[in-house]
Amino acid sequence: MNNKQIALKFDLLAKLMELHDENPFKIRSYANAYLSLRKLEGDLNQMPKSELAAIKGVGTAIADKIEELLQSGEMKALTTYLDITPAGIQQMLSIKGLGPKKVKQIWKEMEITSVGELLYACHENRLVHYKGFGEKAQEEIKHRIEYFMDAQGKYLYAHVHKHADELVIKMLEKYPGNQVSICGDVRRMMPEVCGIEIITDIAGHDFDYNVLTPSDDGSWTYHDVPVFIYFVSKPDFIGALFIRSCSEIFFEHFGELQPDASSEAEIFSHKGIRYIPSECRESDEVIRLWKDKAPELITVEDIKGIVHNHSTYSDGLHTLKDMSDYVKQCGYEYFVISDHSKSAGYAGGLQVEKLEQQWREIDALNAQYGPDFRIFKGIESDILSDGSLDYEEDVLKQFDVVIASVHSVLNMDEKKANDRLVKAIENPYTKILGHPTGRLLLARPGYPLDHNKIIDACAANNVVIELNANPQRLDIDWTWIPYCLEKGVMIAINPDAHSKESIHYIKYGVAMARKGGLTKSMCINTKSLAEFHQWVSL
Repeated sequence: MNNKQIALKFDLLAKLMELHDENPFKIRSYANAYLSLRKLEGDLNQMPKSELAAIKGVGTAIADKIEELLQSGEMKALTTYLDITPAGIQQMLSIKGLGPKKVKQIWKEMEITSVGELLYACHENRLVHYKGFGEKAQEEIKHRIEYFMDAQGKYLYAHVHKHADELVIKMLEKYPGNQVSICGDVRRMMPEVCGIEIITDIAGHDFDYNVLTPSDDGSWTYHDVPVFIYFVSKPDFIGALFIRSCSEIFFEHFGELQPDASSEAEIFSHKGIRYIPSECRESDEVIRLWKDKAPELITVEDIKGIVHNHSTYSDGLHTLKDMSDYVKQCGYEYFVISDHSKSAGYAGGLQVEKLEQQWREIDALNAQYGPDFRIFKGIESDILSDGSLDYEEDVLKQFDVVIASVHSVLNMDEKKANDRLVKAIENPYTKILGHPTGRLLLARPGYPLDHNKIIDACAANNVVIELNANPQRLDIDWTWIPYCLEKGVMIAINPDAHSKESIHYIKYGVAMARKGGLTKSMCINTKSLAEFHQWVSL
């Protein structure tokens, strides 16, 4: 059981206890434990009890429960509440926007006990008859349920690819004379995947399924992720791997394959096309582009600085010094701290006095670091509902980098969203537009946007667009990068790091950037320290 899985147990326990009107103090303590554990760096499995108890928001009692989970896979306190809560009600608690209070009302007052029943009730306009559930709230719940249902059976690429790599290694160790490869969505690095897809020339009747876990429906899983294995003959392996590593549109326009090719590179060479990496095999347009000239796609090694990060000044797990030291140790040239702004009360947003304290610390740290590494003074400024930023001009002008992002009042129609973002983009202090749609993959769809209009506004105002590399965001979506390139809009690949460890989300952002054809020259944080400093000064 990893840190995130353990943290989610405490999140669920807190929600179930609130659902059943239990002690508010205990509920808060479990909720706080969840917040601390989900961002924790280091492996809970390896920590002695004394170290567990010393974690902020944990303590001895919760440390005991963590040990119970690690030893048995269960927590008695959680099991008690699961036993008295219908499975459908538990499922409702996992839908964004349906907190324990609303779910309790749905369960106790409306006598609805499943997600399907609730969706039907929305279609029948039954919720509007209950206090707190007007037409607008009912429509929002309906959309959230539909999104939740659509997301079932999907997984984040970031949560699957390591397991896929591990499974391939295990298969190759057991069958060293055979070919085994990841294919499908994972090999194409899609943001959301259906599971682990593997192709092999191991004979199906010889395959040892003991490495996998059987499911009741006859399927197989690995670390709770569905596994799909395609068995092919040795002569067919390369061709089958190629076919299962392309989108349908790409393969349809690629044409017939060279028989008996010894590698995918040979398949491309036969067509007079430069080798196209699997993550880029999406559209027929890619085939034409790569035939003329292979673009210099961005790589993780091209990233020179880490932009968009949070510290303990707002809702980060580590101090400003810890974060910047770690970035420097990782070999980067600069670090942009961008804690939450003053209107973000939910995340400990910085009032001006706190900002000034942070600026003094940055100045002191920069003096210690010397000329080869620099912390830049940034902020993730909330875009308010009218499109303005939440500091006065005399404060905004003191930042090196202002990242403007929407965090509240997400329920907007397209016109409202467009007007709000365009006004923020036109603010002369906005340098970067943060996670443009506000989406959370598999949890919350983004608000509707006219992407062309937003990208055009960024082009007109020299504003960079963020590709937020957090695996749940990956926002701006990779499909809009070609239009950004067409309009000359640069991309910032940012981890939105809330801990030292999450700085490495950069690799997921780079994967999505490559899918969209982003080149090194069009990414703002591939600039050297001197070049980035010059951009900041513009």
